[in-house]
Amino acid sequence: MDVQNLFNVKGKVVLVTGGAKGIGRMISEGYVTNGATVYISSRDVDACNQAVEELNALGKGRAHAIPANFYEEDEIKRLAEELGKRESKLHVLVNNSGSNWGAPYDEYPSSAWTRVLTLNLHRVFDLTKLVTPLMEKAAAPNDPARIINIGSIDALRVPALETFAYSASKAGLHHLSRVLASHLGKRNITSNTLACGPFQSKMMAATLESFQEVIESGVPLHRIGTPEDVAGACLFLSSRAGAYVNGSTIAVDGGSAVASKL
Repeated sequence: MDVQNLFNVKGKVVLVTGGAKGIGRMISEGYVTNGATVYISSRDVDACNQAVEELNALGKGRAHAIPANFYEEDEIKRLAEELGKRESKLHVLVNNSGSNWGAPYDEYPSSAWTRVLTLNLHRVFDLTKLVTPLMEKAAAPNDPARIINIGSIDALRVPALETFAYSASKAGLHHLSRVLASHLGKRNITSNTLACGPFQSKMMAATLESFQEVIESGVPLHRIGTPEDVAGACLFLSSRAGAYVNGSTIAVDGGSAVASKL
């Protein structure tokens, strides 16, 4: 039960959606650095290619890009088909792609709900279903295939910002993950969620620029998350160490969700 084997992901095939930037980029680097083959997908072709170039310069594992626009159902199908042509198995799916929309309650547009729920929830189900056959081929009783859904602490608490569709979509994702855990566990595929707190990302950039000190003061550890924090959680869930974890929501937030002001 040595650590190197317990947390080993070398040789595993991983798909990270939104893997070119922000939290997805942090996760992708964690896998590549530890010897996995990582496929990155997002609609930003240039960002995907740049991330792949940078990750492959690290050595150990390998990174590949399959750009796709996740708002379009046909693009999701193309992504799954392309992955199936390149790989016979998929060991880990990280559903990370997401969007946000902030606006005052009285002005919150209906279109925001369609856009945010499509990417944050609907396409997660679509893609997971399409790649399930590849995951079944990778699955074994003591080493199941893994689904890791990147959720949010804003699905566990009421956020201060007026991001109604985002927090609702992530709460839906958390529960979808549990439903998938029940249905797919029978196929030796686990499904778990990381409820992430504040990390440096495109989605959080403007908020952190204005309120980083305030945000950090509300985190018991008094800092935002680092790449090691989220990548480490994913490596745990993807390795033998996390093989018996199924249907869980793990808060990776420095204690933000449980912090209270006296």
